[in-house]
Amino acid sequence: MREHDLSRFTELSDDQPSAGRMRRRSFDDDPQPQRSGRLTEAERMRLARVRDDAYTAAQELPDGAERWSTWGDCEQGPHPRPDWLVTDLAAADYELGVLKTGKEADVFVLERAVPGGDSCLLAAKRYRSGEHRLFHRDAGYLEGRRMRRSREMRAMQNRTSFGRNLIAEQWAVAEFAALSRLWSVGAPVPYPVQRDGTELLLEFLCDGDRQGAPRLAQARPGPEELRELWEQLVAALELFAGQGLTHGDLSAYNILLHEGHLVLIDLPQVVDLIANPGGREFLARDVANISGWFRSRGLPADLADPDALTAHLVDVAGMD
Repeated sequence: MREHDLSRFTELSDDQPSAGRMRRRSFDDDPQPQRSGRLTEAERMRLARVRDDAYTAAQELPDGAERWSTWGDCEQGPHPRPDWLVTDLAAADYELGVLKTGKEADVFVLERAVPGGDSCLLAAKRYRSGEHRLFHRDAGYLEGRRMRRSREMRAMQNRTSFGRNLIAEQWAVAEFAALSRLWSVGAPVPYPVQRDGTELLLEFLCDGDRQGAPRLAQARPGPEELRELWEQLVAALELFAGQGLTHGDLSAYNILLHEGHLVLIDLPQVVDLIANPGGREFLARDVANISGWFRSRGLPADLADPDALTAHLVDVAGMD
């Protein structure tokens, strides 16, 4: 099902521009959520559509469907779009079950299908509503992602109901924007299908039996496979650094192993290395965490040297 070729990891030749010299967008360049009243505007519109759909179209939905496709009313993923993606507005969404629950968001498996036609599986990541006390770690991550209005900043800092709703939507906006950027340059991340308020629909990585790809933490690779996976990881981190980003919470639990390839997931806390004053520290922590896992599985320490890799990525990011 996966169309995005992870084999695009290649070394730059001497006549290619260095990743460290590429212009990097800060998060201030990314689209900001619109707001009205106590709910963000996008969330208010989404809830209105849900109410309208429930009132006018519930009896018309195919058996078992939760809703009609929301593709036409959302922020859509980057081009080129994968061939497996169903964009037909006549499609309906069927919820198949819970994939993961968490403090900030829950993830469900959806099937988007045209009655009698094409279908695809998606992961629906839904950030929780503002009445929950969420994002307990967000203070450091939000550095460099400042909102443009002081009233909104105060609401987020004071954790009012409105402020927590803004934080949830800002994290959804940030994750979708980062995934779109990274996927477009060939980084091993799920294809970001769409964002509708605080709901993200992402590529669901699975096998032929529709079983989700396991996390790297569950893998027990032999020496050769371990070294191959390490090389994939380094290439991925180089692509992140070339965009001026680091994962922000990297571990073997936030990496999937799909058909022999690593895929990095869970990026709401992605850190802008330049705009965030603690960017270098977040990068060093990511590298230390994941290199420690590889060493614990038997990779020689001289290969999985966190200090050497961090210094290399700082150079790739053009931070020296």
